[in-house]
Amino acid sequence: MAAYGLYSHIQSNRRRSIALLIGLFFLVYLLVFAGALLAEALTTDAPIDYLVRAALYDLTKSFPFATIGTIVWILIAYKFHQSMIDAVTGGHEVTRTEEPKLYNLLENLCISRGITMPKLKVADDDALNAFATGLNEKQYSITVTRGLMNALNDAELEAVLGHELTHIRNGDVRMLVIAVVIAGAISFFGEMVFRLFFQSAFYGGFRRRGGDSDRKGGAGLAIVIAIALIVVAWILSIVIRFALSRQREYLADAGSVELTKNPDAMISALRKIEGRGELVSANSAVMEMCIDNPRQGFADLFATHPSVDSRVEALVKYAGGHDPGPITLDVPAEPGQLSAPAEDGPWGPRDQPEQAGDPIRPGEPPAGLGGQPDGPWGPHRG
Repeated sequence: MAAYGLYSHIQSNRRRSIALLIGLFFLVYLLVFAGALLAEALTTDAPIDYLVRAALYDLTKSFPFATIGTIVWILIAYKFHQSMIDAVTGGHEVTRTEEPKLYNLLENLCISRGITMPKLKVADDDALNAFATGLNEKQYSITVTRGLMNALNDAELEAVLGHELTHIRNGDVRMLVIAVVIAGAISFFGEMVFRLFFQSAFYGGFRRRGGDSDRKGGAGLAIVIAIALIVVAWILSIVIRFALSRQREYLADAGSVELTKNPDAMISALRKIEGRGELVSANSAVMEMCIDNPRQGFADLFATHPSVDSRVEALVKYAGGHDPGPITLDVPAEPGQLSAPAEDGPWGPRDQPEQAGDPIRPGEPPAGLGGQPDGPWGPHRG
């Protein structure tokens, strides 16, 4: 588990990134062929072998345009992906003056390991989440939600920042961004082909040549094959995203512990984030970059993250941390209100969060630990 900057993992991510880019071009060509087959089937009634040859010829002619279009798409994503993500999440860059505590925590982590400090951004969202983005050292940034900043104490925030820094150092961020680019390209090309098909079907944009008798054995089958290829390409683009190893989250958790020397902070941060990380305005691609993704697939088959329970179990087993169990946080009464009265705790009625300088009442745990009592090793760290 203590594998911060694990060399084999970094090399694996580099190989996967190259494979993903190659896969992107393959899927684009597959979609172009499917579109050409659809066009031939909708304009010509002929045997299936003739339609396939005609579609291959169309693919050959359009090959340079498809290649150039894909390269342009990659360049646009390379240049503007961060702006698009910020527009979706509402993230904005902050300075030391604006967020001194958060900025200093990140800077200290970077200085301790000689890491180039990424940009620091804050998203004004009540959700508890954080994510890293970027394709190179000049682009890397870490975004933290306002809800996370309000719910976590300094040690827990430091653990989350360490987790995201590990993603950057291990190459996970670059690989995830490339996967998002692939999903966007396939969605674009797939939607374009489907629109072309439905417009021709409903508005008669295409005119078939030949007799209807041939269409039953040729054109009709060609249409079925073309649609099947489009569906396969779309499914493969999804599988590529979900096939990215979930091991990256375990390694990022371990990297955070290696940076902060505080497994308990990483565990309590995960317990507070658990089930509270939904960014309503973000699409599934952005959620896959987050420290926790509450949008799980059926039967955990398409889950992009391991469960918090399994991550905590690994930290307890390999890093010597202590699991406080699920942590109850105050539930906001209204959007934008990050703290509300909660139920009575084991020490009596729960008051409003204490302000800086307020004394801690005897027998009551420090604020921010979710009402967890002292453990067998003494008071929990703040």
